[in-house]
Amino acid sequence: MPSLPPCPKCGSTFTYEDRDLHVCPECAHEWSPVAAAAAAAEAPEAGRVVRDAVGNVLQDGDAVTVIKDLKVKGSSLVVKVGTRVKNIRLVDGDHDIDCRIDGVGAMGLKSGFVKKA
Repeated sequence: MPSLPPCPKCGSTFTYEDRDLHVCPECAHEWSPVAAAAAAAEAPEAGRVVRDAVGNVLQDGDAVTVIKDLKVKGSSLVVKVGTRVKNIRLVDGDHDIDCRIDGVGAMGLKSGFVKKA
């Protein structure tokens, strides 16, 4: 009997087959092994996708607008709502956007606090 893969959602090893799906009894997650294999094959080619607060895909060089007042850590400066940031660079990490804001300088932003301009 072949061993089944662990649950991709919770990591449980107690998965079982139900017709053409795999099911996790601990978190009730169901997935298709064929679709999971196809997604794993495409993942290295596709790379990481960064989306803004609205759901638009961001790319290097895009311009974005800040949608919330953001305090600058270690300073009394505040990046105000509506501040436009040009020529962003996407990076890995907690803050996915590196940019330079006029009057503030270089900083990192989270993609959840901007929208594509």
